[in-house]
Amino acid sequence: MSPESEPPDPVAARRRQARENAEYHHAVAARAAEAEARRTAPMVATFAEAMRSAGVDATRLRARPYSGGGSLRTDVVGWYVRRDQRAAVGTDGRWYVLVVAPSLRGRVLGVHVEPSDAPLQVGAGGRDGDSVALDVLLRLRLDAGADFPS
Repeated sequence: MSPESEPPDPVAARRRQARENAEYHHAVAARAAEAEARRTAPMVATFAEAMRSAGVDATRLRARPYSGGGSLRTDVVGWYVRRDQRAAVGTDGRWYVLVVAPSLRGRVLGVHVEPSDAPLQVGAGGRDGDSVALDVLLRLRLDAGADFPS
């Protein structure tokens, strides 16, 4: 029997369709994330420049473990943008999420934090009142100047 004359396998067809659907949705999500990053990156870079121009001193940032207490030193210098100190903008004009895996090594030596793409809506999916638009958050932080808790 040739492959063309074999009856189609419905299970294989469903798997193939599910894989194609997943690949499609993954590609759509990736394009949306790239578009969001293109919109937010200039906002974050402009904020860093405005903070420098305003003479607001940058500080060595600390990260919080996602479980447990305390904080860990990071290799990033910048400004916290949330009062809970879980997000910041570095002097390099990049966005940093300051939540890391807890580790004894990190407590002793500090941790390296990679920059990430800033979201348009900071805190989305969190508790009520925890979500704020990025442009609003950065404006509020810039207006607070040196009076912001660090």
